[in-house]
Amino acid sequence: MKPSIGFIGLGLMGQPMAANLLRAGYPVMVWNRTQAKAEKLAGQGAHIGASPRDVAAHSDVLITMVSDPAALETVLWGREGALEGLRPESLLADSSTVSPALARRVSEACDSRKVDFLDAPVTGGTWGAEKGELVFMVGGRAEVLERARPVLSVMGKRIFHLGPNGAGQTVKLAMNLLLALEVQAFAEALALVTAAGLPPQNLVEVMQSSMGRAPLLDVKAPLMIEGNFAPSFPLRLMNKDLGLAMDLARELGADLPAGAASSSTYSAVNAAATEDVDYAAVAKYWRKRT
Repeated sequence: MKPSIGFIGLGLMGQPMAANLLRAGYPVMVWNRTQAKAEKLAGQGAHIGASPRDVAAHSDVLITMVSDPAALETVLWGREGALEGLRPESLLADSSTVSPALARRVSEACDSRKVDFLDAPVTGGTWGAEKGELVFMVGGRAEVLERARPVLSVMGKRIFHLGPNGAGQTVKLAMNLLLALEVQAFAEALALVTAAGLPPQNLVEVMQSSMGRAPLLDVKAPLMIEGNFAPSFPLRLMNKDLGLAMDLARELGADLPAGAASSSTYSAVNAAATEDVDYAAVAKYWRKRT
């Protein structure tokens, strides 16, 4: 018999992740702050929990996928929070992107309740979530990961065990810093070419035929040229993740000058945004200046 799954957080990533679990035949109970998103999955066979605590109480494996540290703290420790509902020997996997320190705090809270915990953030965007091809970056005990692997494998194509609790979040923040820098570097190169009066496609064609090619830019470059910023990975979340990365750098005493400059740029574009856009919209920073 397959374990019962609880899923909290049904945004751009959580919705397709939970849908893949349903398609794989897992019994799934869901909760989301916005009820309509839960009702969409109910049409696919999910049960809707009354609260995070209710979902946790009915779950062998609980997965959280929320927007930021404050949201995770609310669903775990808030009124009717999930931690109070988790049964001993159950498992909590958090796929949100939060700080390593918060992941370790969750781990300690789970230990006191005899609950297993993994910090298991993902990369791959909405297309990866829809196809079940996410990459999981996991912190926690190896034996706990092996217990969770069948469930995670429904949603992801690669699962990396990176160390103790907090390691998954550390690598995820480093990954998102890298992705942000790649997109910003292309935006700057694009601004240079267009300022010279050359077609932006010239840059793309050469880049795609050289060592400058990057799979990320296969996706983002056409959108940036077109000005199509429909959110796959929202700018507001990338801005949040860069802030977390810089907080971690300060905590560790690591000097990240390019990261600091990038964080400042993304913050400025995010502050000026009037709608929910993809982080590729950082290109707007240079459009206004050229």
